[in-house]
Amino acid sequence: MASLPYLQLLRQESDAFSACLGHDLSLPVIHCGDWTLRGLAEHMGRGNRWAAAAVTEKRGDYEAPSAPRVDDEVRGWFDASADELLAVLDTDPASEAWTFYPPHTVGFWQRRRAQEMLIHRWDAQNALGEALPFDPEFAADGVAEVFDTMAPRQVKLGRAEPPRHALRLRATDTGQSWTHGPGEPVAEISGTAEQLLLMLWGRLPADDASISWSGDRAAGAATLAAPLTP
Repeated sequence: MASLPYLQLLRQESDAFSACLGHDLSLPVIHCGDWTLRGLAEHMGRGNRWAAAAVTEKRGDYEAPSAPRVDDEVRGWFDASADELLAVLDTDPASEAWTFYPPHTVGFWQRRRAQEMLIHRWDAQNALGEALPFDPEFAADGVAEVFDTMAPRQVKLGRAEPPRHALRLRATDTGQSWTHGPGEPVAEISGTAEQLLLMLWGRLPADDASISWSGDRAAGAATLAAPLTP
């Protein structure tokens, strides 16, 4: 797990997400099924309170309250959930917490909620036609999280088969690289950390012109085809 100022990043991304809620909440969010901006706000607000309970109550079955029915009240409701989560997470990262994957610490949630907010801030801004860029180091940490947490969890839950071939991803802006799968990589994908992260979360197609491939593209594409994220 990288050493990043996750609470600062979570606050920054939460504020940017909140700003989107001052717009028409009926706007569709194209990468989130049939959700509208309101549905995404409810997902994030309830998720904030669920994660807070995972720390304070050390359980994963907390049922967070729904968003207000009145659209004008949704932004304040979300902001309160973000404040609550940030207050709960402002403690020793090594402290014990319930988590859905190791490590079972507060630090897990500091990272996970910051990364969750990053992706969905992008979704909200994209719905408004004004998605702002990612910090490269923050995006690179998100790529790492896909491979050290999200993809293994998909296999553990039976949602995906373990990869048969190794694929290497290389971030052209940070110089970092990651290998997913067994043995020597059969193919390599390169792009900025932001482009790689958006690709892994299904926001950018792997054949987008901004993504470069080398090696056995068909085998590499098969490794990507297994669900890597929820």
